[in-house]
Amino acid sequence: MAEDTPLERLGDAVAGLPGVTGTSIQLGELTARASRDGLVALMTMLRDDPRFAFEQMMDLAGVDWPERADRFDVVYNLLSVSLNQRLRVIVTTDAETPVASIHEVWPAATWWEREAWDLYGIIFSGQPDLRRILTDYGFEGHPLRKDFPLTGYIEVRYDEDRKAVVYEPVKLTQDFRNFDFLSPWEAMTTLPGDEKVQTERAKG
Repeated sequence: MAEDTPLERLGDAVAGLPGVTGTSIQLGELTARASRDGLVALMTMLRDDPRFAFEQMMDLAGVDWPERADRFDVVYNLLSVSLNQRLRVIVTTDAETPVASIHEVWPAATWWEREAWDLYGIIFSGQPDLRRILTDYGFEGHPLRKDFPLTGYIEVRYDEDRKAVVYEPVKLTQDFRNFDFLSPWEAMTTLPGDEKVQTERAKG
């Protein structure tokens, strides 16, 4: 019987932690799904337990699945420099239910939680600095939600007469056009220059 790989052994150890609802290995990467309850305790254990020693949270990202009741995945990518191992932790939430902030476990999480709030509207309870970070002041909505309009709600421009930046409702300079993306060559029965060939053949 083949011995388990280090990644499989790590997966087994993570699967036994409180709050972990399942683990999987895909494309050589370990993913753990976890419940929102007890997230801070789980992350603290992943940082402090010498079996895991995840000293760094590399990043945090949101994923929007609007057809689900819990439409958002909150994805944490962890790195252990000392043990040379990585782990992805995923929790789910909806637009109203907060996810506990982990800024006290990894202070770098503040930047990423602010970004997830700004772009997706994911709420992080206990985060003392939850404000927009990438969009402009007074921005409406959360632009990475899949139901956010491609044009946005407002546009920003510099008004030479007022000598100031102004915010206005979006005005499209032209109507949306329908494109069928069909190559113009495919729609033609005779290519340019072929008329001459066909004429010569008809004469011959």
